[in-house]
Amino acid sequence: MKKTCKKINSKLSENMKSEIRMSVSKGERIAKVIARSGFCSRREAERLIINGKVKVNNKTLLECAVNVSLKDQIEVNDQPLQKQLATKLWLYNKQRGYLVTNYDPKGRPTIFEQLKEKLDYRFITVGRLDMDSEGLLLLTNDGDLARKLELPSTGWLRKYRVRVHGYVVKKELDLLKNGITIGGIRYGKIDAKLDKQQGSNAWLTLGIREGKNREVRKVMNHLGYKVNRLIRVSFGPFQIKNLTSGEIKEVKNKLFHDKLYFPKQEK
Repeated sequence: MKKTCKKINSKLSENMKSEIRMSVSKGERIAKVIARSGFCSRREAERLIINGKVKVNNKTLLECAVNVSLKDQIEVNDQPLQKQLATKLWLYNKQRGYLVTNYDPKGRPTIFEQLKEKLDYRFITVGRLDMDSEGLLLLTNDGDLARKLELPSTGWLRKYRVRVHGYVVKKELDLLKNGITIGGIRYGKIDAKLDKQQGSNAWLTLGIREGKNREVRKVMNHLGYKVNRLIRVSFGPFQIKNLTSGEIKEVKNKLFHDKLYFPKQEK
């Protein structure tokens, strides 16, 4: 395993490079190519195509079912699409009070504004954290990678430290191991542990694998506990550890590829 890892270059494993060479020879879907360039996510690329913002060889596309190759000239918003850069991954300790969005019409602060002077790369977030949440957020310049990592099928465990208002009943937390349905929405297994009861507040550790929209807050509210602090401490094999609030750190190439292409089974 270690010998195999050493053969990985600064961009992709041999298996991944082989896969890309095969896909290029046959052509790849245009949305995937745009996402891999780091311009945006695949879903956003599809919206751009449908809205007539993408051209291939000077012809405007209006459908996504189009394959392109390295020979094709691609433009997005009338600008040539940048060539794919080496895939990078960063760990970012998001501060409370920042939105995870490119632009907010209400003028509220966003992480993209906060990080524009720290990163020279166009980046995409792997999933989101709401404005009042904080902690670990993965960033990458590869939109296709971002999409893969945030899918529930990846099965990566997300761990949160959560402070709630209320006197927590351990039996209620144990019920979450079987999942729970709230308002017609089914939430999968949640590992919940009471760490400490401090007066009328309690600290919990929660582990989830799906990451549905505001899942932790909705589940806790359903149990009668109001969340007053929510910190994501890990996402799959990546942990926040000593990363200070607002700090960003690039994952080194070897660690990046070891974790993504040769992950160890989580306990």
